Amino acid sequence: MSHSEAPQAPERGITRCRILFADQLNLARGKYVPMSEAQKGHARMCVGTFAVTYDKALVAAPGGGMLDGLPDMEVRFDPAALRPSWESGTQIALGELHFKGEPFALCGRTALARAIAAWRARGLDPMIGVELEAYVFQRDAQGDWVPYQTPGAFVYGTGPFTDPAGLIDDIWATAQACGIPIESINAEYDAPQFELTLRYADAMKAADDAFLFRQMAREILYKRGYLLSFLPKPFADKSGSGLHFNLSFTQADGSNVFADDIASGRLSEVMKGSIAGLIHHHEALAAIMAPTTNSYARLQPASLSGYWANWGIDHRSVTVRVSAETGSAARIEHRLADCAASPYFAIAALLQAALLGLEQGYPLPGPETNDGLETINTDRHTPHDLGSALDALEADTVLSAAIGADLIANYISIKREEVRIVSELPADAHRAYYLHYI
Repeated sequence: MSHSEAPQAPERGITRCRILFADQLNLARGKYVPMSEAQKGHARMCVGTFAVTYDKALVAAPGGGMLDGLPDMEVRFDPAALRPSWESGTQIALGELHFKGEPFALCGRTALARAIAAWRARGLDPMIGVELEAYVFQRDAQGDWVPYQTPGAFVYGTGPFTDPAGLIDDIWATAQACGIPIESINAEYDAPQFELTLRYADAMKAADDAFLFRQMAREILYKRGYLLSFLPKPFADKSGSGLHFNLSFTQADGSNVFADDIASGRLSEVMKGSIAGLIHHHEALAAIMAPTTNSYARLQPASLSGYWANWGIDHRSVTVRVSAETGSAARIEHRLADCAASPYFAIAALLQAALLGLEQGYPLPGPETNDGLETINTDRHTPHDLGSALDALEADTVLSAAIGADLIANYISIKREEVRIVSELPADAHRAYYLHYI
């Protein structure tokens, strides 16, 4: 709907709108406005949200406006497309950022829209399923955050021994009320870790759902006195938490372009090209998909985490896993990311890397047929720290140009300052730096 058309009247009892967008740190920036203001379809905010680190240190990052007086940008959204909120009397607006009347180059949602459009120009519509992993914390007698007590939990566990306080019940019911479709929820390998899987959708809706789900789940548990943390490696002696993207493409007739790949025993050109692109740009993708210093404690050999630049069929020790399912469920699963990443930025990078593989004809290495733990068919892997990953991203000018050079330049600048800040903290303070934000 164009902004000139008459917007729908708000539902009875709805008095305010929460306007949200994800910045380069995947923080849910926004503001509350009365519904009368929301009907205008736009709101102004400071561009300086793209010039700060988690601890609010100002950085002269390109495009962040620090040296230009911190001017305004504008969030534009469709007032007829507001989403239900988990807060009473509230609806949510998600939109794109504009600066000086033009689409803002630092907007992750706009970068994703361009990536989707590039695939649609080839007659293919990207579909994404999102799997998130997170740990739950509770307060101890001293007020410190400690692991949620789930002594009967086990992988694929469900019910009160896994979740004695019924936290998952609250998340599920609230997601349903907010129109965020859940595929499944269960306990993960370590306690108190959970896997939270959303139903697949077109790439933009999948990113919107993932962004809102993460924020919703954290907020409703926090109000109950718990902290849901998507930090990639909150405990040195426990498994890391990842963010897996399941990718497929719908053709003009509505069918999945990967539908017959496994059944036929011959991968389609789209699948081969997509995998080749993800492998080719593996090191640079790490900087976007594993965007904190803590991320690299998770990305280790023999960790099932997306460390190696490899792929395989129904193999969980590789980064790019081709599902054994066929038909509408056929897909490739990318296992590198963690939930510190913006779903908009990460999915945009995923789609652009895959498209480069198809268009540039990158060679596809052979699949991993070893155990992937002690014996691996490649020596390529993610960098061992965020600083090195940022170097790899900066060096990968082809991928950076495809995603958006201005967005990448701003992101690298902010993240390099983060690396400097965290490097000066004592080791026991690293988790605390991130914990309340991720």
